[in-house]
Amino acid sequence: MKISVVIPNYNGRQLLEKNLPIVIKETRGCEVIVVDDASDDDSVEFLKTHFPEVKVLISSKNRGFSSTVNYGFEKAEGELILLLNTDVYPLPGFMEPLLSYFEDPAVFGIGLLQESREKEGVILRGRGLGEFRRGFLVHWGGEADKKDTLWISAGAGIFRKNLWLKLGGLDEKYNPFYWEDIDLSWRAVKKGYKIYFEPQSKVVHEQKKGAIRNKYTPDHIKRIAYRNQFYFIRKNFNNPSSLLRHYLWLPYHFLKAVKRRDWAFFRGFLDSFNFS
Repeated sequence: MKISVVIPNYNGRQLLEKNLPIVIKETRGCEVIVVDDASDDDSVEFLKTHFPEVKVLISSKNRGFSSTVNYGFEKAEGELILLLNTDVYPLPGFMEPLLSYFEDPAVFGIGLLQESREKEGVILRGRGLGEFRRGFLVHWGGEADKKDTLWISAGAGIFRKNLWLKLGGLDEKYNPFYWEDIDLSWRAVKKGYKIYFEPQSKVVHEQKKGAIRNKYTPDHIKRIAYRNQFYFIRKNFNNPSSLLRHYLWLPYHFLKAVKRRDWAFFRGFLDSFNFS
C-alpha cells in the first residue's frame, strides 16, 4: 500500500526544522506533505529551501486545523495517510506494527502511542476512553497496553484515505481546533468501521508552547473547547433521551462553572449555537 504523510503547520518553522528530518527518515519511500495554514513565520520559505522533496500546500488564509488537514488528505496520493502534528516525530520501527491491520478493509485507522514529554515527565498517551455521564461525553486517557480506543488522535494516527473521504473527513465546524478527531472516530465506528490503538507504534510528542497557545489566550482556548464540546453532544447524541439528559444536567454544570468562576463555559455554550 502506498503511504502518504500529512503534517498540518501553522507558524511551526522551528518544530519543522527539528522534527521533519526524523519524519522523513522514518517514513522513507512515503510521500510527505506539509500543509501550511497561512503561517506568519518563514515556514514555507524554509521548507522550499531545505526540503525540496517535501510537497508544500499553502492555504491562502488561516482556516483552522480541520480545514488544513482535509486539504492535505484530498491532495495526498497514498491509500493510507499518516497524520502527524509538527511537534511529533516517530521512533524507529513504528510503521511495521501498523500495516497488518489494514488487511481488513473495514479498518479505518490506528492510533499511535505518544510518549508525551511534559513538565511532570514522560506520560504515555494516545488511547482514549470515555462514557456519557451527567449529560456530556466524559473522556480520559486509557492504559497504554491495550488496543481498544474511543478515538484516534489527529496528532498521531494513520487512516485509510477512501474511508476518510467517505466519512467527509474532519468536520470543519470544529475549526480552529479541538474535538474534531473524537467526532471523526465516533462517526467511523457508528458506520461500522474499526479503529484501534497500537502500543508498539511509538512517537514522541514534545508538549511545548505551540501555535495555539501563541495565538490564543488560555480563556479563549477554553471557550473554543467548550463550544466544540457542546456542538459534539448535540450532533452525536441527538436522540431524544440523550438530549434530554444533556439539558437536564445543564443547570448543575452552570452552577459548577459559576462556583469556579469559569465564564468561558457560558461563552462556549452561547457560541455553540452560532455555527454557520
